[in-house]
Amino acid sequence: MSKIGRIPIAFSSAKIALEGKKVLIEGPKGSFSHELPLEVDMVIENNTIKLDVPDRFSKKHKMLWGLHRALLANKVKGVEVGFETKMIIVGLGFKAVMQGRNMTFSLGYTHKIEYTLPEGVTVELDKTGQILTVKAADKFVLGNVCDAIRSFRPPEPYKGTGIRKEGEFIIRKAGKTKGS
Repeated sequence: MSKIGRIPIAFSSAKIALEGKKVLIEGPKGSFSHELPLEVDMVIENNTIKLDVPDRFSKKHKMLWGLHRALLANKVKGVEVGFETKMIIVGLGFKAVMQGRNMTFSLGYTHKIEYTLPEGVTVELDKTGQILTVKAADKFVLGNVCDAIRSFRPPEPYKGTGIRKEGEFIIRKAGKTKGS
């Protein structure tokens, strides 16, 4: 039996409707729709969502059960609370500047890097321009934006400069040593 799939999803401010196998989720931060597979059934009762499958011991059904429970839980949390990730820019003179929906990064290259934020994503910068707080209702889009920003200057192992997520551990290497 799926350990993830059997956990009910609690919600408070979201409005959830079921139309056949399509789940419509609306909340203060946005709205989503999710298509359930034929094997997964959904019941809404007492501000909780419960998913079930006909054969709890089939490997395929267990996988679908846990996957769609996790996807629905992320969408419910996204419309109610939202998701947030902090990015840290490390390096002398490295910074980001916001101009509307566009971000300009100065990362030690000969040129500045321009990045346009997708819809539904907001970024807050601190006054130094080195700590970015990325917020979105969709966890998938948030992860893609953070990965795109990190790819402009991944952290390097010798000095540790670059863009990293908060809490990301960078394995540092020793530099060259003088031989004997």
